Amino acid sequence: MIEFLEVSFLSSTLLTYMLAGIATGILSGIFGVGGGIILVPMLIILFKTNPITASGLSLTSLLLPVGILGVYQYFRSGFIQIHHLKFALFIAIGIFFGTYLGARLVAYIPANWLQRAFSVLLIVVAIRLWISSIK
Repeated sequence: MIEFLEVSFLSSTLLTYMLAGIATGILSGIFGVGGGIILVPMLIILFKTNPITASGLSLTSLLLPVGILGVYQYFRSGFIQIHHLKFALFIAIGIFFGTYLGARLVAYIPANWLQRAFSVLLIVVAIRLWISSIK
């Protein structure tokens, strides 16, 4: 047997990470948000992960599953149509370059500053969403 396959895939740690992934996937599918809003705080709070490492793990783990299966279901349900793909393509191009730039910049930002800035961002977004739901 290949050595790396001998890892117990039913260990409690791996199951905990899988449950975190399932929760992230469900919330991503419902709200259309990615790992930045859900998975990064979860990794920092529950798994005591460094904020910079949490951002990298989020990008890595969300690379394929959120995009492919999420888009398929939204398309199948009629919420996304062919003409929307043009807009999504341009957003994706921006995300492609922006993510690279952000990953380069994060090396120069202390982890505690990153965590504080992220907390402020979440608070501002939450307040704006709350206010817009009242109108």
